[in-house]
Amino acid sequence: MNPSDGPEFGRFAEPALLIMVSLAEGPRHGYAMMLDIEERTGRPIGPGTLYEALARLEQRGLIEPLPKVDRRQPYRLTGLGARTLDEQLTALSSFADAGLRQLRGTTS
Repeated sequence: MNPSDGPEFGRFAEPALLIMVSLAEGPRHGYAMMLDIEERTGRPIGPGTLYEALARLEQRGLIEPLPKVDRRQPYRLTGLGARTLDEQLTALSSFADAGLRQLRGTTS
C-alpha cells in the first residue's frame, strides 16, 4: 500500500494482526475475539492488550465499532482494514516462504 493511500500503520504488531484475522470472519465483540485468538494460537491475549490494540486499530480506520448488543461492543474490519490485512498476510507469507527455503537450502 502506498503511504498516501491511507493512515500510516507503522510496524504491524502481533496483537493487531491476531485481532484483524479474528475479525476477517465477521464482527465480534472483545471476549469472542479473545476466545478465537486463543483457539487459533494456543496463547491467550489479555483484555488490556486486546482493548489497547482495538483502540489503535479503530483510530487508524482499520476497524469500526458496531452498535452495542446488550453491553457487548462488536467490531468489524473496514475496507481499509481488509486491504491492509491482505497485504500484511501476503507479505508475511512471502517472508515465511523465503525463510523456509533458506532454512532448507533450496532456492525455488
